Amino acid sequence: MGHFMETILPSILLRFELPIESWNRAMALKVFQRLQLLRQTGAHLCPPGELSHTRLLSVPIGEPMCVACLWTSADRCIQRQGCRKLSQPNCGRMSLSTITKDPFYTAGSVSLHKDSVPRFRLSQLHLPTDAEEKAFHDRLVSCSSSRQVLRLLRTVEIMSDTMAAAALHRVADIEQDGTSLKDPKVLEEDTLRALCCQLEQDSGRLTEAGLVSSLLACTRLYVDPWSTLVVRLVSESQERLDRGQMSVGQLCTLGQALQALEGPGCGMLEQLMVQVQRQEPGEWSLVELTAVYRLLQAGVGEEGRYQDLLNAMHTYTVSVTSRMDPPAVSSVLSALVVLNQTQAMPLVISLCKQAVRHIPHFRDEELGLVLGALMHFGHSDHFLVEAMERHVPKMTFTSHPETVTKVMQYFGRRNILSLPVFDAVAESFVYRADEYSTSQVARQIMPFGKLGYLPPNAGEVFRKVEAILHARFSHFQPRTLLNLLHSCILVERFPVNFVSKVFNRYFLQQLQEQGSGVDRIVLAQLTQLYMTVKLECPFYEGPRLLPKYRVKSFLTPGRSLETPVDGHLYNYVKTGLVDLLGARTYFASRVLTPYCYTLDVEIKLDEEGYVLPASQIDDIYKRIAVCIDGHKRFTVNTRQLLGKEAIKQRHLRLLGYEVVQIPYYEFEKLWNKTEVVEYLHKKIFPLSYRLSW
Repeated sequence: MGHFMETILPSILLRFELPIESWNRAMALKVFQRLQLLRQTGAHLCPPGELSHTRLLSVPIGEPMCVACLWTSADRCIQRQGCRKLSQPNCGRMSLSTITKDPFYTAGSVSLHKDSVPRFRLSQLHLPTDAEEKAFHDRLVSCSSSRQVLRLLRTVEIMSDTMAAAALHRVADIEQDGTSLKDPKVLEEDTLRALCCQLEQDSGRLTEAGLVSSLLACTRLYVDPWSTLVVRLVSESQERLDRGQMSVGQLCTLGQALQALEGPGCGMLEQLMVQVQRQEPGEWSLVELTAVYRLLQAGVGEEGRYQDLLNAMHTYTVSVTSRMDPPAVSSVLSALVVLNQTQAMPLVISLCKQAVRHIPHFRDEELGLVLGALMHFGHSDHFLVEAMERHVPKMTFTSHPETVTKVMQYFGRRNILSLPVFDAVAESFVYRADEYSTSQVARQIMPFGKLGYLPPNAGEVFRKVEAILHARFSHFQPRTLLNLLHSCILVERFPVNFVSKVFNRYFLQQLQEQGSGVDRIVLAQLTQLYMTVKLECPFYEGPRLLPKYRVKSFLTPGRSLETPVDGHLYNYVKTGLVDLLGARTYFASRVLTPYCYTLDVEIKLDEEGYVLPASQIDDIYKRIAVCIDGHKRFTVNTRQLLGKEAIKQRHLRLLGYEVVQIPYYEFEKLWNKTEVVEYLHKKIFPLSYRLSW
């Protein structure tokens, strides 16, 4: 025994990377289980006298000895094998406790104890039929509360271990709330304690699938990782892992549980991943393939680990996407996002094509994951858009608010203006907005502003927005509120009643505290909001925006309130203007105005309509702002100007400029120099017949 404690035990602890103190209990329990089993068959590892004098296992004289009772929190024997003669009819004593120091379990984690009388038999000899298991699972899925799950369990006395694990998972589905349970007392229910007690007693006889699924369920229920239940399941899992007979799917389930218990540094995970990689991805089933993606996503694949395995998986997955069901498509796309597999665009495109077929069948959460992934990778597909246009109008009133919000975010992010989608969301917004969070309200309205679109019921929509702002103004995060108000002005809806609160010193201070200072895009939004109020709401008499919060140009690198001019289109127009005006000196390019907007081309005229040199600053009667609008200034599927371009042209007109728009779809029809000159003449000087100046 001394040899074991001095040499063998430290090596085991090193392998698992676990504290010696914590593993003393588990390892001592296992050793003495084996000792008692050998004693029954006539084998003795050491004289009984020596064992009885060991201080580590000291017990009152005359009482039977059971190491499980000494090395666990139980007051009574929890063993069913090895010392069955000493055991009593009831399982161990269990009580609720909260784990506050374990790094992977936050407040709300519980350990199981208290007396409970087992009522279940996890039968291995007389397993339920497939039909019985299916009926049980169907009834389990239909349970909407933990009480219903417990009621269902009380009607079943013989079940398989996978059925028992499924019941625990269903309780976790219902009770999980972030990093704790909504009602931790659910684990004190006699029925659930009896089920856990039976899993604990029969851990050695569980199937691999039942074992690893039960362990994962315990982590989802935040059961104390050092409870006898979890210790036994982990110990048994290690033995099964050493045998190397688990399937890939079972290995992945075990990996998720170990990840939850100890994080990605767990020693067992490395051993597990070695076994996962023994087979090529092409030998896995689709279920196993998806399970490996989920395992890597959970943290095992962090920091570029197992990238070679991922590359092989991507290559194989492309060939089988046509056979993937909705959960598999959404799961793999979600994993690609978390693992940031930007090089896997062929797989993303293939999964997007498969997603088109599943649009009507995705659950809310799955659809949200798919759209989030497509936004992350910057991919869109017109077949997907068409499928969404057919499906979204049917689900806006019934789907989860976050799913509807994700739909709008996707169309807004990809600059896709879909009237069926936007109109359906606008209609549902009027009736459902009160149940939305402030973030969801803002994220559903922002795409309307970005794409410059007003739905048929715009009046009702923005009255609802105003009502929400009145009722929940203080609930909005500062930047969320600014994004919402800025989106309103892009479509000529002016939030005058709230602008004074935005220009308030306290609000501006909150903007600075929310992030690291106030970035340029926030300052630009504030400036454009202030400019809009001054230009389009002359009756506004509230506070002004202090000069230190204003920008001088809306055109900035990266995210900007203006779209830079398309270089190729600009060069073609510039050449045509030189031919039309006679010289390059008669117009200026990329002119920054005192009003923060940048003009693509500016032409100056005197009072008689003659073109002046671009350098002249006196006697200017009219300024013409030529907007050379390339593809990026429009929505991708229509000829609708983006909101930021529409407000720019609107403001320039209010500031006295004559705005001439040169859209790409008109200019691309011109075939030669003559047609270009004639086109520009008609656009810029429609009332003049002179072709040179």
